[in-house]
Amino acid sequence: MGLPFVVLNMVSAVLYKDLGISDAQIAFWTSLIMWPWTIKFLWSPFLEIFRTKKFFVVTTQLLSGILFGLAALSLHLPSFFAVTIAVFAVVAFSGATHDIAADGVYMSELTTQDQAKYIGWQGAFYNLAKLVATGGLVWLAGWLYEGFSTSGTASFDAYVRSWTVVLLLLCVTLVALGLYHLRALPSGGSASEGRSLRDGLSGLKEVIAAFFTKRHIWYYIAFIILYRLGEGFVMKIVPLFLKADTASGGLGLTNQQIGLYYGTFGAGAFLIGSLLAGYYIARRGLRRTLFTLCCIFNLPFGVYALLAWFQPSSMWLVGGGIVVEYFGYGFGFVGLTLFMMQQVAPGRHQMAHYAFASGIMNLSVMLTGMASGFLSDLMSYRIFFLAVMLATIPAFVITRLVPFTYDDKPNDK
Repeated sequence: MGLPFVVLNMVSAVLYKDLGISDAQIAFWTSLIMWPWTIKFLWSPFLEIFRTKKFFVVTTQLLSGILFGLAALSLHLPSFFAVTIAVFAVVAFSGATHDIAADGVYMSELTTQDQAKYIGWQGAFYNLAKLVATGGLVWLAGWLYEGFSTSGTASFDAYVRSWTVVLLLLCVTLVALGLYHLRALPSGGSASEGRSLRDGLSGLKEVIAAFFTKRHIWYYIAFIILYRLGEGFVMKIVPLFLKADTASGGLGLTNQQIGLYYGTFGAGAFLIGSLLAGYYIARRGLRRTLFTLCCIFNLPFGVYALLAWFQPSSMWLVGGGIVVEYFGYGFGFVGLTLFMMQQVAPGRHQMAHYAFASGIMNLSVMLTGMASGFLSDLMSYRIFFLAVMLATIPAFVITRLVPFTYDDKPNDK
């Protein structure tokens, strides 16, 4: 579930930076192509009436893999930026459809108690993709670049070749996962009785109407948007900030250094944070833990403000900052995921309403990401990260005030 999202949302920024695209263009276009995750609720009712959820999971994994292979070949075209953006936009549609179906399998196959118990594991594996991609794949691109460069290949061509290999590796990985899940994944339930296009359109209208008549829905929409507001601003800029030279206000890291920091410091911190959060919520209940989760999620964004102002060269300081940020991200993100599952999604259209809520969440991230490149160019990295800290304040306020429709059931005795 996580690989297409993370590659399009974060790794592509490093790819295009290596190939000479400007920060503003990178942030704008790599955010804009994420729109399917925002509007995926529009086709979620159709996934409930045709075939099984497993069918859509497997199909979209295979499709995304093939498209990454096509993107790898597109890097060698003169107009590679426009072509790969177009291919990535189709990958985004496939990935968003996969998310709907995969979340549907999770909610259909597990009880409410098991959802809370395993939400940390689900979050860990979803966001492990972030570490595999921004750590392993970016490191691999840097390692391949050095190899191609030492053999006499021009810098631009070396980057093209290294990223071609990375995208082909993604192709093979997703196709292999699709074939594996064809055998191993449970069905997630059979399709509904409706089978026609009219049924689907009627279902969509019903889903939207039912969503906006839920109790406290406007509180919930505000909460979903504001919880990740700060993250939306920093998501695109962090890898660009890490790669930018020190004269431009960045840290001047290589791809291999970025991959090493994410893949070692970040990996352990994130996995520990995700797993601890799942058991913490299961033990105490979401209502009692949500504000703490919000604080741990948003406060670490201040790490990048400190890194921008002091520009440390020490591996331990930069790595320590990434540990703080990734632990907070892993620990806090599962709170929002579980809130949408247990407070927003429940009802007749559980899968579609969860997709609707996820789409609203991603709209916030997409719009802030589109603006982030222009804002960071205008403000400089130092001022930009300070402004992001101010943008997190509404998240604390709404989290303290947000009401609960359904009582959660902690596992303490």
